[in-house]
Amino acid sequence: MADKADANVPTTGAKKFQPYIKAEQVIPEATLKAMVLGCIIAMIFAVANAYLGLKFGMTVSASIPAAVISMGVLRGIYGKTGVTVLENNIVQTIGSAGESLAAGVIFTLPAFFIWAANSEMVAAGYKYDMTKMQIFWFALLGGTLGVLLMIPLRKYLVEKEHNNLRFPEGTACAEIIIAGDEGGSRAKMIFMSMGVGAAYKAFMSLGRFWSESPSYDFKGLMKGGVIGMDATPALLGVGYIIGPKVAALMMAGAVIGYLGFSPLLAFIGNQIPGLIIAPGTIPLSEMDSAALRNSYIKYLGVGAVAFGGFISLIKSLPAIIGSFGTGISQLLHRKGSSGQVVPRTDRDLPMIVVIVGTLLVALGMWLLPGTNLNLLATILAVIFGFFFVVVAARIVGIVGSSSSPVSGMTVFTLLVTSLILLYFGYTGVEGMVSAMSVGAVVCIAVCLSGTISQDLKTGYLLGATPKTQQLTVLLGVLFPALIIGSTFFLLNDAFGFVRTAQHLTPLEAPQANVMATIVQGVIGGNIPWTPILVGAMIGLAVELLGASSLPFAIGMYLPLSLSTPIMLGGLVAYLIRKTTKDENLYKKREESGILFGSGLVASDALIGVLSAGMIAGIPAYYEYYTRYSTAPNITGAFFGPIVSIALFFGLALMFYLMTRSTTEK
Repeated sequence: MADKADANVPTTGAKKFQPYIKAEQVIPEATLKAMVLGCIIAMIFAVANAYLGLKFGMTVSASIPAAVISMGVLRGIYGKTGVTVLENNIVQTIGSAGESLAAGVIFTLPAFFIWAANSEMVAAGYKYDMTKMQIFWFALLGGTLGVLLMIPLRKYLVEKEHNNLRFPEGTACAEIIIAGDEGGSRAKMIFMSMGVGAAYKAFMSLGRFWSESPSYDFKGLMKGGVIGMDATPALLGVGYIIGPKVAALMMAGAVIGYLGFSPLLAFIGNQIPGLIIAPGTIPLSEMDSAALRNSYIKYLGVGAVAFGGFISLIKSLPAIIGSFGTGISQLLHRKGSSGQVVPRTDRDLPMIVVIVGTLLVALGMWLLPGTNLNLLATILAVIFGFFFVVVAARIVGIVGSSSSPVSGMTVFTLLVTSLILLYFGYTGVEGMVSAMSVGAVVCIAVCLSGTISQDLKTGYLLGATPKTQQLTVLLGVLFPALIIGSTFFLLNDAFGFVRTAQHLTPLEAPQANVMATIVQGVIGGNIPWTPILVGAMIGLAVELLGASSLPFAIGMYLPLSLSTPIMLGGLVAYLIRKTTKDENLYKKREESGILFGSGLVASDALIGVLSAGMIAGIPAYYEYYTRYSTAPNITGAFFGPIVSIALFFGLALMFYLMTRSTTEK
């Protein structure tokens, strides 16, 4: 099985690469069953990742799970001979677009909800209300822009640069689809893990049987420090997928912020009673750990995240310059092949479609009511969109979608856009809405371009028709866009995105909080530069130590309780690596672990959205849920945390044992 898959991965040399399905072969590809299943998966993963990203600040690629689910479902219905590898490829192409669309939306658009819930913003005259229809148009226009601008780059980035740009997720997905021709063990693994994760999450979150977030508040010498754990299956799976190194960097940032700076500030407050330090509004001595985070640690995280994003861009300058030049060349000088038959595997949508489509998207943004996307803002959105689509497509080819600095690109877009709008006299709410609207369109476009570049690589290895993928991925943009607005309002009604009297445990929406803080500060002229600059200097120190500052910065911004379970998942991955000496066997176990972790992530997020729906729509369940919003859970204040920690470590042990049970080399 491995030999067959490996034989179809491109290698260097003079011999022309032959995909799994050769260009002269014509087999079913964009069939009705493939497109329907792809759209369903796209919507499911869009909803799941919307919840996951808003709660935990990260999303997980849907390409591999979508491919596995496709193989399991289509083969189960139509039999092994009733579905082709290219149909499976179409399913994962459409399905993965939903995850990317959700990521781009949740990184930016919650800022409008955050501003609307901010009493200071309301007092200053902020009255802007985001609607479901506006969210739909943002998602559709931004996603379409990302797909269109990636098309001229496919031949260069995916084909000509295939020896230099490996597109790790795209290559892995192709190998899984090829291997799926010979067995269904991968589908069994992911469905089993989804069942385990759903049962665990349902008992914990829906039933409230034990604590979801056990914690311990330090006293005495460590006043102001809190250690805790959001014991959810999703974070365990995320920790495994991102690996021990990134998980440890996130944990390091959380330790510095919440067990370092927070106790230090509390100590200073005890020594100088009555001391108030801006942007805080009450004495340090009266602040608990949550108040210290909201007043100071959060801004340190903002500075560190912004710095980490810029450093990621600086490190990628060679790729940026080369890709930008290539993109312009592809747009201006790409020639047709008049009189020649273009091979099926080399057919893209015509450039006239790209140009006209981009102009129509720009027109749609300009005409979109209530977003303040005036002519200047629309031009900025298209310029930054093209530039960063090129950048993102190149970067994910090198390091993969999970490591692409989307937040850094969006922060850069927002800062520059805000300053340009200020220069031309756009201030107050009007300027803020315009700047965030530009950032939202660019962020969504960048997320989609990274995903479709991976999908096109998968198609290149399998022998898919690029034109077909480029058309069908637009379905993966359209259908999730139809439901993402309702999902947003559902989550906002149930949880909120900021802490209020109505929402005591809001979703963190970390990236959107960062974006909102930056735009509000730049446009309003009251951004707390000192803690932000200190955070940037901390990021610089991390870079000087030879580590990546971006995961460290995210760890410092997010609560410590999110980093601890991620670290546990990273330790599971570390133990699998250390206890598996055979390299071929390790690759199989690593793949099994990624599938198991993806199942935990998907099931956790879906149960979370179900919980939000029950809270918002079922009064009896809302009463039951709020009954345990002050009391810890059914098992009580003492046993609830103990049960939670014991079960969570048991889930981690099961994760390890299931991954280790893979013995096929």
